[in-house]
Amino acid sequence: MIVGLHHAQITIPKNCEEEGKQFYCELLGLKEIEKPDSLKGRGGFWLQAGSLEVHVGTEDDVDRLSTKSHLAYQVDNIDQWKTHLTENKVLLLEAVPIPGVERFEFRDPFGNRVEMIQTLPE
Repeated sequence: MIVGLHHAQITIPKNCEEEGKQFYCELLGLKEIEKPDSLKGRGGFWLQAGSLEVHVGTEDDVDRLSTKSHLAYQVDNIDQWKTHLTENKVLLLEAVPIPGVERFEFRDPFGNRVEMIQTLPE
C-alpha cells in the first residue's frame, strides 16, 4: 500500500550546484537538508518543501525545456510570489486556469518548469 509521497526529484546540469542553491535556497527560500554520506559523491543537493523533500540531482545532456514535467509549490500568497520573482527578473508564464486555484509557471535557470499554486477561498 502506498501511504504518501516522500520526495520528488528534478535535475540540473553537473557542477551547477551552487547556481542551483542560489535559485532554490536564496531566491525561493527552500531549506537545504543534509544528504546521507553514502549519496554525497553523486552531486546535487536536497531541499525541504513543507513536509516533503525535493531532491536536486545532476545529469547532463537533458533538454529540460522540452518537457511538461514540473513541481508545483503550494503557496499562501501568490501575488507576493509574482512580485518577488518579477523583481528578480524571473519570466512568469500564464498557466491554463483551473477552478479553485490561482497559479502561474516559470522556468528555473536550467530550464526546469516550476509552478506556484494557491488554493482560493470557497
